[in-house]
Amino acid sequence: MSWQQRRVDDHIIQPPSTPVSLHLETPPPKHGSDVAVLSPMDSDFEALACKDVLRTIFEDLPLADLARAACVCRLWFLLASDRELQTRAFRSPWKLKEVVGNPSSAAFWRDNGLGRFAISHRLVRGDSVASLAVKYSVQVMDIKRLNNMMSDHGIYSRERLLIPVSNPDLLIGGTCYIELDAYAKREVAVLYLEGGPDPKVNCPNRASSDQGKRRIIDSLKRSMQVDDGTAQYYLSISDGDPRAALMEFSEDLKWERQAGLG
Repeated sequence: MSWQQRRVDDHIIQPPSTPVSLHLETPPPKHGSDVAVLSPMDSDFEALACKDVLRTIFEDLPLADLARAACVCRLWFLLASDRELQTRAFRSPWKLKEVVGNPSSAAFWRDNGLGRFAISHRLVRGDSVASLAVKYSVQVMDIKRLNNMMSDHGIYSRERLLIPVSNPDLLIGGTCYIELDAYAKREVAVLYLEGGPDPKVNCPNRASSDQGKRRIIDSLKRSMQVDDGTAQYYLSISDGDPRAALMEFSEDLKWERQAGLG
């Protein structure tokens, strides 16, 4: 719109004597920081297709954002699914020393809230749900919920119970083991305050779980006629649901045809 002389509240607004320059300068970095922050959502920044640059950015992302980045495209998925990056992001908020084991589903890495952790308590004579709640400063119902127990009597058929972590300081410098508890029927990062895990207690055969996942991926590869990495990508963004993975793949193919890319 051209400049015009206008009267507003008896004041005359004159056009500027010199042309206005709309030159945007990059703001200086905040005090104490010499490094400009790159946004992974800036799609115009060509360096975001460079693996080394992306990895540098991903190393500083919290776990939730790393999981979101894995859903952007195949390149981002391959980098964001790197085990080293995932475990680093998982450990960082709680200052864990190490995370041991591989989850059966990539969805495990999407959340590292305190509820993802549990303490393993080996049951001994005289233990009860109420006494353990007092010992670990947690609620009785929280123990039952975590261990999939309908009543206190369920304790007598088990060799251990998982105890919710109420004090995050217990995780500092600790080592957690990713386990699929047979009774709780969920995967958790288990902290052992004394000793280490006993593979014979509450943990199903890990090999059978891995073999099942392998069969699903092979089936998707045949159905989609794609490589192993592509099948894993669609299975991951579909929370391990093969049918949803096929639907996502079909939608992408449809979009590519409509866009003239196929």
